[in-house]
Amino acid sequence: MMDLIPAPRRITGEHRGHGRLDAGTRLEAGPGTEGVARWLRATVGAATGLPLDGHGDGASRIRLAVDPALPPEGYRLSLGGPDRLIAGGSAAGVFWGAQTLRQLLGPDAFRRAPLRPGRHWELPEITVEDEPRFRWRGLMLDVARHFMPKEGVLRYLDLMAVHKLNVFHFHLTDDQGWRVEIRRHPRLTEIGSWRTRTKFGHRASPLWDEKPHGGFYTQDDIREIVAYAAERHIAVVPEIDVPGHSQAAIAAYPELGNTDVVPASGEDGGALSVWDTWGISPHVLAPTEDTLRFYEGVFEEVLELFPSEFVHVGGDECLKDEWRASPAAQARIRELGLADEDQLQSWFIGHFDRWLSARGRRLVGWDEILEGGLAPGATVSSWRGYAGGIAAARAGHDVVMCPEQQVYLDHRQHDGPDEPVPIGYVRTLEDVYRFEPVAPELTPAEARHVLGAQANLWTEAMEDHARVDYQAFPRVAAFAEVAWSGLPAPVERDFAGFERRMEAHYGRLDALGVGYRPPSGPRPWQRRPGVLGRPIDGPPPNR
Repeated sequence: MMDLIPAPRRITGEHRGHGRLDAGTRLEAGPGTEGVARWLRATVGAATGLPLDGHGDGASRIRLAVDPALPPEGYRLSLGGPDRLIAGGSAAGVFWGAQTLRQLLGPDAFRRAPLRPGRHWELPEITVEDEPRFRWRGLMLDVARHFMPKEGVLRYLDLMAVHKLNVFHFHLTDDQGWRVEIRRHPRLTEIGSWRTRTKFGHRASPLWDEKPHGGFYTQDDIREIVAYAAERHIAVVPEIDVPGHSQAAIAAYPELGNTDVVPASGEDGGALSVWDTWGISPHVLAPTEDTLRFYEGVFEEVLELFPSEFVHVGGDECLKDEWRASPAAQARIRELGLADEDQLQSWFIGHFDRWLSARGRRLVGWDEILEGGLAPGATVSSWRGYAGGIAAARAGHDVVMCPEQQVYLDHRQHDGPDEPVPIGYVRTLEDVYRFEPVAPELTPAEARHVLGAQANLWTEAMEDHARVDYQAFPRVAAFAEVAWSGLPAPVERDFAGFERRMEAHYGRLDALGVGYRPPSGPRPWQRRPGVLGRPIDGPPPNR
């Protein structure tokens, strides 16, 4: 497979020899491919020192073209001879073909400036024909627990593009922070985006980082991130959590909480603050009309910023003790004719399902939204294993498979003592490579509801981008191949062959400055000795 990751469907002509790119190579962009040409000049052009303009004087050229006969994200990369073609079923297909071209040029094509100006660059004279298995090839980044500045987010979009991932799930709000500017509710960021200190390690750890932590993205920051992603054919799906995981919002606007149970105060009797530790906060949104109107205002601004088809509303880990104790919440259950608190959560989610559908968007939520009855138009992110996804698909709902036992990248990569802040099950590179998004129990008709798969980066134990790099890579490369390539059944997959291709891919990651976990184990500066984690022994359950 010419060391390509993810592996393409078909390569022909592997023994035909090599051609070359040089300063005279022309780059010709057909209609609809101008953005891909800009990207090639900005990345491959910068790394190689080649102008790649449309007026080169040599015989060599690269043509970009949309070919409607190809699948929308499929491409054909024809490199035989001096007249090279990247054709795609859409501009996205052309872009993915350009990513393959970059890989074929070698690791130095991933740098930001040429190492040896004036050199020529060799390309194998091959033809690559390729298309993705799934339409949803996602990566979720949690910026609520530990904020990642805008430049870091843009960098992650670039890393997603390298791996042909096309959905960026942007986890923007949680108990520990609110990260997106909402102009009609300014206290969400004035108060909700900062916490006074942060637990270091697992919540059972005695260690604290005593300096304030926080930050948020202005609306113009969000517009920039969305535009940057669109240039890389990545959809940005925002997540605004309701009705649980909302302590930061309640800290900013106490009337959003169940004030008849917890009257705008925290456990110590003081004002409820943005949470500084991990776990599941007991403080959830009050099921009132005022709360609905508040979040409708939030979502109105979110929809202006994010053009994506899907909007994620969370819906997970909503502890219902406050609702059980709240006379107002119990009166609401009776008023609505509901059976219990699970149905109250279903009512809450169903309201926003209808609200988003009326505006041409689709609601997606974690698999807890199945409890109490699934909203008619909802899509399910199945995280607690396969069961939620199976149930949703059988009921005719679309599903994104992201089971924590398989593709939660905060889980540790090895059981060795040097693994930093070890969380969860051991999930090695090979384990991720053998992840299968479509459960065998599904019929072909049910399996069509599986939109794809997603790997999730929860950042409680990832205090900076170096820790995120370590947890994400190299496993993102294995996940990308699962989501893109038409792999055989998990037990039949050629992991040894993937490891051989990874030897070249580590060179690309090095050129990109990615602080991945080396196959031999963490480097000294990647360790976190003495910081308590929460390892779980044994293999994870499959379902």
